[in-house]
Amino acid sequence: MQKTDTIAAVATAQGQGGIGVVRISGPASAAFAAEVLGKLPEPRRATYTGFLDENREAIDQGIAIFFPAPNSFTGEDVLELQGHGGPAVLQLILQRCLNLGARLAEPGEFTRRAFLNDKLDLAQAESVADLISATTAEAARSAMRSLQGEFSEEIHALLESLVKLRMLVEAMLDFPEEEIDEADTDLCRSGLQALRENLQNTLKAAKQGSLLRNGAHIALLGRPNVGKSSLLNRLSGIEVALVSDVPGTTRDVIREAIQIRGIPLHIMDTAGLRESGDEIENMGMERTRQAAEKADLILLLVDASNGRMLEDEEIISGLPRDIPHLLVYNKADLLGKDVKRGSGIYVSAKSGEGMEELREEILRMIGWRHQEGGAFIARQRHLAALNETMSHVDRAFDALQNPELLAEELRLAQQALNSITGRFSSDDLLGEIFSHFCIGK
Repeated sequence: MQKTDTIAAVATAQGQGGIGVVRISGPASAAFAAEVLGKLPEPRRATYTGFLDENREAIDQGIAIFFPAPNSFTGEDVLELQGHGGPAVLQLILQRCLNLGARLAEPGEFTRRAFLNDKLDLAQAESVADLISATTAEAARSAMRSLQGEFSEEIHALLESLVKLRMLVEAMLDFPEEEIDEADTDLCRSGLQALRENLQNTLKAAKQGSLLRNGAHIALLGRPNVGKSSLLNRLSGIEVALVSDVPGTTRDVIREAIQIRGIPLHIMDTAGLRESGDEIENMGMERTRQAAEKADLILLLVDASNGRMLEDEEIISGLPRDIPHLLVYNKADLLGKDVKRGSGIYVSAKSGEGMEELREEILRMIGWRHQEGGAFIARQRHLAALNETMSHVDRAFDALQNPELLAEELRLAQQALNSITGRFSSDDLLGEIFSHFCIGK
């Protein structure tokens, strides 16, 4: 267990509430309990008592719970004071702890101490923040799976395979006077192949988790009056954007957060693209182009009653080539039943026709695949580490006839994987990660 000072912070959100929590962690927690409560509560039992100031007068009344080390969240002695949730009361209790010698906790410091005291690995520690910031029920469930260690278990399984391969290669290096046995090479090759397949599966699952955490940005593009704002309103379920038959009504990018099947999506309704002498409208169209360049998916809307026109073709030719786009024919309710429909999705933002098909196609195009048993949450740095590991594994295949190079690639692969759970993380990396936590975590 790390030897540290004692820290304190308000662990509940700012503002008024029925209950507020002040958390203290460190070697002086028991002494603080004796001062603030007049006694040390029985370990891990909720005790209703008064919270006292330096004059032994009550600041508040509430529940106190004492968790002796190492059986606490941080692995240290922890005292939680659960009182009324008024900001003034909580600040008085916090200040009492600071006056007794506690230090105000830094962002994420409680969770950082849990990591340093081996209560959590780094992936689990990050999932605490992800669980707090989850915007959909599916993202919250996935963050909980990571907190419970599902992601870490997959990484540990990959590491175990890597260690076995490294042991085999090191044994080959220990006998340089003997020729490399073909059987040993075949064993390395089969082990690498199994490792790569498992790594690919983990990487796919991590990409799904990244989608759950970050969502995707989707831009609605098209000529004026093709129904972009109406489609945004239909997708969001509320009247977010102003709808009018007057061309050029939307002058700026309107952003709305929605979810489909628990996947958070950031929809951007943009100004219609056309030739215009209106300076303000032209500024809006420039922002439309900027939004398109930052999108993960572009929905190009076309008026189904008119079909694809020359202006639509010009917009299509000007789309960023590296961003996928989906052709959406809106106002399908105006088409006759016998009208032949081409490729693309036909919808009616007015009646709701085709919307379920559109939602499914959006999920498919941003890369979402249903995971059996659910996904675990993942961050961009996890994806980067897994991709780096994959690169070293691929290079290890090319080095099968050279044990020295093979051993080095496997070592680097293990180092990249270890960065996910934090076994070899630098202090700078830890500081960056935990600085994004809230103070009371």
